[in-house]
Amino acid sequence: MDSRDLDFWQNWQPTMRASLCFVQRDGQILMIRKKRGLGAGKINGPGGRLEPGETPLAAAIRETQEELCVTPLNLSERGELHFQFVDGLALHCVVFTADGCLGEPKETDEAIPHWMEPSAIPYHDMWEDDIFWLPGMLEGKNFKGYFHFDEDIMLSQCLEWLPA
Repeated sequence: MDSRDLDFWQNWQPTMRASLCFVQRDGQILMIRKKRGLGAGKINGPGGRLEPGETPLAAAIRETQEELCVTPLNLSERGELHFQFVDGLALHCVVFTADGCLGEPKETDEAIPHWMEPSAIPYHDMWEDDIFWLPGMLEGKNFKGYFHFDEDIMLSQCLEWLPA
């Protein structure tokens, strides 16, 4: 399977739904080092799987609260990520940005928080797909991404930039 195979993606169905939230404040972005679960050890934004009946927006807020003890403010949906893993996991993720947060981030059992300048984002410690869409998202672009992974190794990718 190749992520550029449109027939594959047109018929694709996720086995898991998730959300990500990237909080921005004073020119910085709030990132986490994930302590457990899918992507443990990697740098990412807070997020995780949707609970039954939960919307992606509600999940983005809940996961940020659970992982960092802060509440993100003024969330905007920015994109969708579609991941197909060789092991069968098919993950759909809705990505949000937030304009600030209530509270100060705290380390939890799930995540270690880090405020950083966008120019200092450590893409080498992240999922391989992030470098394709995250910089554009931080510039205000909307997107849809399609990625094929074998565990941590990206096999193929296709990214669409959408009108604002």
